[in-house]
Amino acid sequence: DVRMERHASNALFLAQELEKHPKIEWLKYPLLPSHPQYEIARKQMKNGGGLVAFNLKGGVEAGRKFLDKLQILSLTANLGDTRSIASHPASTTHAKLTDEERNKVGITPGLIRISVGLEHREDILNDILQALEE
Repeated sequence: DVRMERHASNALFLAQELEKHPKIEWLKYPLLPSHPQYEIARKQMKNGGGLVAFNLKGGVEAGRKFLDKLQILSLTANLGDTRSIASHPASTTHAKLTDEERNKVGITPGLIRISVGLEHREDILNDILQALEE
């Protein structure tokens, strides 16, 4: 459907624009050549979906600051809406776990998950970029 295509195209655009940002340690999106399973994703997926994950340098505190500075993206633990949503599991949904427990399930201190919505892609990108500024 056309909405799913918009989710995926917005997510790919966002991933490509953010991948080399100096405050991002790593970024994962299945249709980026840097993704460990890129070749498999290309063969098995029509598009890369609407979720972009990245790890901020600076850990939990950097994640909290990032969320606080967002103006357009919604902050929630739920993913998958027509609106773009940002989550920082280490300070929200997984905050009560120990560092060891979070690491076991892949929740790094600076992990940010963006469920990319249907807004104009430049608006989504600009909100994230301004939240990454000092």
